[in-house]
Amino acid sequence: MGHGRSPRGRPNRRETPASTRASVRFGEAELSRDPDRGSGWLLSVNGVAQSYVDLGDPTHLEFDYVRRIGDVVDLAHPAGVPLEVLHIGGGACTIPRYVAATRKGSRQLVIEADGPLVELVRENLDLRSVPQLKVRVGDGRRETATRRDDTADLVVVDAFESALMPGPLATLEYCREVRRVLRPQGTYVANLADGGGLRFARRFAATLVEIFEHVLVMAEPGVFRGRRFGNLVAAASAAELPYAELTRRTAGSAFPARCVPGQEFAGNARPLSDEEPVEPPQPPPDALGRT
Repeated sequence: MGHGRSPRGRPNRRETPASTRASVRFGEAELSRDPDRGSGWLLSVNGVAQSYVDLGDPTHLEFDYVRRIGDVVDLAHPAGVPLEVLHIGGGACTIPRYVAATRKGSRQLVIEADGPLVELVRENLDLRSVPQLKVRVGDGRRETATRRDDTADLVVVDAFESALMPGPLATLEYCREVRRVLRPQGTYVANLADGGGLRFARRFAATLVEIFEHVLVMAEPGVFRGRRFGNLVAAASAAELPYAELTRRTAGSAFPARCVPGQEFAGNARPLSDEEPVEPPQPPPDALGRT
């Protein structure tokens, strides 16, 4: 699952929208109906916005960083072609729903570490209706290791625990596993968060550059400049990525973002490895859409 700012352009939520709370593995989850969009639901864990889904229109991507992931889904593979997708981190399954809607016939597997959260989403957000989607409770890294070589067109890592990307999902060793699972034209997309000097994000980009021939990083200009803590989306592939198209798409979005080559962004940063565990950066208070 990821995290994002409160839905864009929304005023403070009205008094007592329809909501459901439940204790989950990583804290307390809340599902809140969007009073301004009848079929929209916001999933928060410990007050941090994690996912937004529109049950009536799964192509609606509310959070800006999720739109960036959607852009990669749209542009890195021929339009409409079904994909075999492995998702590490599920949340409310925003991107799996998007893939199912825009690429009919796709087969998808979601690995989510939080079993009670999966049950909450399954029972309240119509998860069973998503065609050819399987959701499995487990550890993302261990489950990736069980996948056969060359079996995925797309691997999406959007896994957060207590608002942090788990460090073991950011290392050279894990990226090699992702590369092994991907087909030659396959794409790896990862969501992470950082601020200030972007030390963790630059090291993660350096890790991707070590493993993949083509790497791009997308984020809002304020995040790139270190002015605020926020999400960055990285895409990597052995095949050429649609840099020009992604640059145009991100620049023309409602909240314009930049698309930067991975090597340029990484600079002289060192790759991350299992031998040198690095704790992902802690977000400052109220940086990630606490509700």
